[in-house]
Amino acid sequence: MSDRPENNFTEQMESFQKLWTETFSRMAQNAFAFTPDSAPPEMLRQMRSGIFQALAQSWDDYLRSPQFMESMKQWMDSAIFFRKMTNDFMMKARHETQDIAREDIDTMMLAVRHMEKRILDRMGDLSARIDKVSEQVNRAKPNGAIKNPSKPATAAKSGSAARTRRTPRPPQQKEQS
Repeated sequence: MSDRPENNFTEQMESFQKLWTETFSRMAQNAFAFTPDSAPPEMLRQMRSGIFQALAQSWDDYLRSPQFMESMKQWMDSAIFFRKMTNDFMMKARHETQDIAREDIDTMMLAVRHMEKRILDRMGDLSARIDKVSEQVNRAKPNGAIKNPSKPATAAKSGSAARTRRTPRPPQQKEQS
């Protein structure tokens, strides 16, 4: 089992070496693939474009290779694991010193956001109810009858009829002994 990582590394190095060997051989082929009657500056442009084309092709092959993709995936997984491990360590250290950890603040912020949403929803409901009552008050005649009732009059007055106005009692005085 210990041979596996070394063997995998050896295979990766061999494929990397093969890739660069092919790149340099393509560069050499393109560098000297010119016509004898071309002017020297044109020959240099052809060499430069051939080199750039070979480099672009080799990097494209390398970046799309399964080995590179797998190594990038492993690197990202390791980075994510390291970040989680560091966060856990810092949280434990802060809790041990009786300090506030980031997770505690995040939890509190989430609870406040939920509470804010519930309050705003409730305020929206109350606003709709107030608008409805205001509309009914605006449609009411001076004697208290509704001009164009959308509901029967008994249903509209059921909430207010149940409440009776009470006059406050004067405070009772305690007997002095």
